[in-house]
Amino acid sequence: MKTNLSMKKATVPFFIFFLLLQLVQAQDIITKRTGEKVEAKVLEISTLEVKYKLFTNLEGPTYVVPKSEIMLIQYPDNTSETFELNEAAPVVALASADAEAPAASKATALQLYNQGQTDAITYYDGYKSAGTAVLITSLLSPVLGLAPAIGTSVTTPKQQNLDAPDSSLLQQPDYASGYRKKARKIKAGKVWTNWAIGLGTNVVLILLLNNS
Repeated sequence: MKTNLSMKKATVPFFIFFLLLQLVQAQDIITKRTGEKVEAKVLEISTLEVKYKLFTNLEGPTYVVPKSEIMLIQYPDNTSETFELNEAAPVVALASADAEAPAASKATALQLYNQGQTDAITYYDGYKSAGTAVLITSLLSPVLGLAPAIGTSVTTPKQQNLDAPDSSLLQQPDYASGYRKKARKIKAGKVWTNWAIGLGTNVVLILLLNNS
């Protein structure tokens, strides 16, 4: 009887840990302007389009849709991104106003956006203080660690913490948009990873105490 009780006590933390990890690694929800919702893993958001894989088939094909067809993307870190029609298709709007707009301007906007995302992966480390605070709090108590984890993961990185290789590049709207969005995702990912580490450590300690 005592053995069964110990097994039940050991199973509950594992079950909770599994569910919470699933939440951390949950899918993105894409809401199209038609009302259709797609469970997906967003790979890239450029100036003109969004690339994603179906969450149910991550090894499958990559889908590419115009941003003008997307109304909202909800991320697993409780953040969301809304796309206005004028934001979703800035180059299309420009083209309608000036049919002679060169194709080079479209390429430049896309290149700046992608460069911003690439630079954020390389240079952005402004998440460290938030990640450390969440880790320490979560090691003491994963429940208490939830508050700073949620608070810091949904907050856009401050200008002084962006750590861009060239601050003048942040004056370029397309570059700044790509850099900020990628930095926010990096920050949220690191924060929730540290919270999961704190949770996992507590689960292991509970199991060790139950088995001692």
